[in-house]
Amino acid sequence: MPKAIKNKKKLVLPNFKNEDEEREFWDKFSLADYATADDLVPVHFPNLKPTSSSISIRIPQYMLANIKEQANAIDIPYQALMKQYLAEGMKRNRQLVRK
Repeated sequence: MPKAIKNKKKLVLPNFKNEDEEREFWDKFSLADYATADDLVPVHFPNLKPTSSSISIRIPQYMLANIKEQANAIDIPYQALMKQYLAEGMKRNRQLVRK
């Protein structure tokens, strides 16, 4: 565990005259003078969307047609349905591996 900093400073931000002055302040700034790891608080960001990547996958035409029909029946985009299927398969696989 990190050593506690004696006499931690209270962070008071100056009123900057311009961006150059502010930039100079932040260049010389060290958070170590004001906080320790013990001061950190866990946070949760429930509404963040994960970064996604575009991929190419070859599947039989009948399978794609079937997925599109299913997605249309429940009124969601077919790619969203495919992601759900992948997530469910991954979850099942994790559970099997843990047993």
